[in-house]
Amino acid sequence: MQMPMTESTTPTRSRLLAPRVAVLAAAMLGLAGCGRPAAPPPSATAKQAAGDDHDHDHGHADGHVHGAGPHGGTVADWGGGKYHVEFTVDHDAKEAVVYVLGADEKTPTPVQPAEGKLLLTIRQPVFQVELAARPLVGETAGAASRYAGTHDSLAVVRDFAGTISGAVEGTPYAGDFEEHAHEHP
Repeated sequence: MQMPMTESTTPTRSRLLAPRVAVLAAAMLGLAGCGRPAAPPPSATAKQAAGDDHDHDHGHADGHVHGAGPHGGTVADWGGGKYHVEFTVDHDAKEAVVYVLGADEKTPTPVQPAEGKLLLTIRQPVFQVELAARPLVGETAGAASRYAGTHDSLAVVRDFAGTISGAVEGTPYAGDFEEHAHEHP
C-alpha cells in the first residue's frame, strides 16, 4: 500500500534526493572523471614484462597519471582538473576521509559544498556515505578541504571503487576513483 505524500514528508524526501540529483546532473554534464579516455587494460604478458601483476591501470591513454595522493590515498580529477579529490580509508575506524586538492594534486583547497557535505558512493558493495567537513588547521566548517564519514562496510579490507560528488558554487562535481587494498611496490 502506498502512503499519500503529505507536506511534512515532502521536504525530507527532497532533501534525501538532492545528492542523487547532483550526481546525475554531473554525469549528464560530462564532469565525471578526468575527461580523458582510460587506457585499455594491458595484456597479462605486458603486465608480467613490466613487473606489474595486479589487475588495474595506473594512468590514462595519454600518459596522464595521478599517482598516490599526499595522504597516501587514491587521487581522482574533480571538474576536469580544476580540483582533485583524494580518497583514503581507515578500516579500523570504518571511516573514509576525502581531501579536496588543487590542480597540482597536492595543495589542500577548501571548498564550500552545497548543504556543507560531499557524497561518497561506493559501487561494490553498493552504499553511500555523507562526508561532513573536518577542517584542517586554518580552515572553517564552511570551507574545508577535508571531509569524512563512517560506514560499517568500510571496515572490510577490499578494493573500493566509486564516485565522490558535490556541488560547489552551484556547479556539480563528480570524480570516479578506484582504490586498491594492496601496497604498490
